[in-house]
Amino acid sequence: MRQAAPVANAVGLAAGYALDTLLGDPRRWHPVAGFGRAAGALERRVYRPDRPSGAAFTAVAVGVPVLLGAAATIATRRRPVARAVLVAAGTWTVLGGRTLRTEATVMGRALRDGDLPAARQRLGNLCGRDPSALDEPELARATVESVAENTSDAVVAPLLWGAVAGLPGLLGYRAANTLDAMVGHRSPRYARFGTPAARLDDLLNLVPARATGLLTVALAPVGRGDRDRAWRVWRRDRNDHPSPNAGQCEAAMAGALGVRLGGRNVYFGRSEVRPFLGDGPRPEARHLRRAARISGAVGLAALGLAAAYPLTVGRLVTAAERRVFGGGRGSAR
Repeated sequence: MRQAAPVANAVGLAAGYALDTLLGDPRRWHPVAGFGRAAGALERRVYRPDRPSGAAFTAVAVGVPVLLGAAATIATRRRPVARAVLVAAGTWTVLGGRTLRTEATVMGRALRDGDLPAARQRLGNLCGRDPSALDEPELARATVESVAENTSDAVVAPLLWGAVAGLPGLLGYRAANTLDAMVGHRSPRYARFGTPAARLDDLLNLVPARATGLLTVALAPVGRGDRDRAWRVWRRDRNDHPSPNAGQCEAAMAGALGVRLGGRNVYFGRSEVRPFLGDGPRPEARHLRRAARISGAVGLAALGLAAAYPLTVGRLVTAAERRVFGGGRGSAR
């Protein structure tokens, strides 16, 4: 039965990805939204403007989903079909690839139609910038940057963590990433309290973000991009971004599309100036569909890697566990 666990995880990841591709996010009763409400209630009870309180908040808010995932994994260790169903449901819950591509497509349509009010209203579904004064190039830039970064956050990272750690990895990663979105920014309230959540999210995304950048470079032709240019821009600009991970994805996408990203970002009550990534003109509406295509191709490639992991490295790990624990029981007999 232990040998069936890697197969169940691989099947569950593939099935959950298919569900996200076909159905997208649940419109009502989304588990991630429910987690956000629970985390918000916990924050109101434990908040103090210091890092120890933030660390305790992060430990509980992430630890509970991980423990639930671990309990479900143990409960299904001899039931591969049930394991596959749970992993599929968890994968569908934490992925956001279809929604991300849909938002980019809708934004592109609004910009092509010249409907700036609709485009500004839509931007809130992608990022937290203040859209009130943004014109077409800035709205397009914000969309491309969000698609690039969230291809890692909402697709590649959950798939890779699901491959490595199964259901606990899926749930734990999504919990950490959701907390980062909630409290991991540099507002006066969260400047210290949110630091532990932000650092945990940075750590969990170190490998997925770089994998996303490399896959974006490799698959640039899917969006009529230049692979050599994407590689050159990624190598040159990826470490210029203040985030240790976002720049990996955004630089690769800038090179793939042949545009320049970065600049001044205005949020509600604060602004940040980001270094420029890439060469060429600012993004336009026509670039958004290309970005969505590259994002979809990267997600599919990440699924292939994630599904292969339990059947290759995962089997080796399982065999090592059997040798260590099974051998001990055999010698006792």
